[in-house]
Amino acid sequence: MASTPAPTRGTDWHPPWLSLPSDLPGRLAPAIPAIMQRIIETVPEQIPAYVSARDGRYGENLTRGVTAALEQLMSLPGTARPALSPETRALMAYLGAGEFREGRTMDALLGAYRASARIVFRDLSAECARLGMGMSVVIDLGESIWAYIDELSSVSAQAYAGAQSARAGVLERRRTDLASALVRGGMEEEKIQRLAGIADWRLPGRLVVVVLPADAEADTRDRLVHAGLVMEGDDELVSILDASGDRGRRARLLGLIGDVPAVVGPAVDWRLVPHSYRVAHTLAGQEAAAVGTPVFAEDHLARVALGAEPRVVEELAARVLAPLAALSGAKRAVLEETLLSWLLHWGQRAPIAAELSVHPQTVGYRMGRLRELFGNALEDPDARFDLEIALRARREGVVPAE
Repeated sequence: MASTPAPTRGTDWHPPWLSLPSDLPGRLAPAIPAIMQRIIETVPEQIPAYVSARDGRYGENLTRGVTAALEQLMSLPGTARPALSPETRALMAYLGAGEFREGRTMDALLGAYRASARIVFRDLSAECARLGMGMSVVIDLGESIWAYIDELSSVSAQAYAGAQSARAGVLERRRTDLASALVRGGMEEEKIQRLAGIADWRLPGRLVVVVLPADAEADTRDRLVHAGLVMEGDDELVSILDASGDRGRRARLLGLIGDVPAVVGPAVDWRLVPHSYRVAHTLAGQEAAAVGTPVFAEDHLARVALGAEPRVVEELAARVLAPLAALSGAKRAVLEETLLSWLLHWGQRAPIAAELSVHPQTVGYRMGRLRELFGNALEDPDARFDLEIALRARREGVVPAE
């Protein structure tokens, strides 16, 4: 592991341990084993993060760290050497990076260093007094210990930050891969869940794809990266965000996107992310996205379809709504209205009943009839998406009722 470079100091700087007697290490040596043991026993008791980590890897690292740190400290009195040798510096960097890998904050290790410094200073000061050394030695010793601990802390903190940054870079690449796989589509659930797992990102119940200009501002990008998945395109920025829940969803998404000419695709199951992307991408190229503020594609699905070819919508509606063709006009209209509400509310009976001003049991009856007519199509994400496009087009008059 590469060691952290030592900080540069002015040429007139002299370390506090230069003022200590060169024979001090030998005189204090008998007290060192007891101090080491006291640190190993006391630090886990004083730092809550380490209470459950006394044994195993942490115990081994603590023993190694305490031993190396005290040996290095005792090699400094009477010299102008830097606080840390290359070997000790590498070990302290390893401990700092290890704190991040173990999921602890850097505060825990810094607290352990401070607790250790207090023990070392208290016990060595008592030993100096027992040996009849003057107060000037105790003062210089205390200054040396704290300067030494500052150096240990700095090296470990830099290594912790480096590990954190490297982890963030790896996660960002893995989340980009996940976003690409979702937009591309066609991947089995097991593989998508595996990609989500290694990207440390839980797939929400519903998702939206947001298409933004490639030159979106850095603060917008940062919000989207922290909230979801982001991938770069040649001329656009694509983000995949959690769209679970209807209440407050738009306000939450608007807060993340900000005041930019973005297009938010329909909220869909993860299997339909390619559809959400295609709708958002199509609308982004039309006038609806030129207003300078976010546009929700679900408000413009008919325009999206017509942007390609008006006849396509008619053909789609005729095909996917064929099970209703044999019904009378009034019955067909009621079932179409119910089915669209069911699709928009993701099958939640209470909001469907409220929207249609009917009893929830009526919703259940109508959906039973629709399941008889459409069969397994209502369980197929692709079929549900096509049905929503066709029914929205019917409701907005883009496709005439038969």
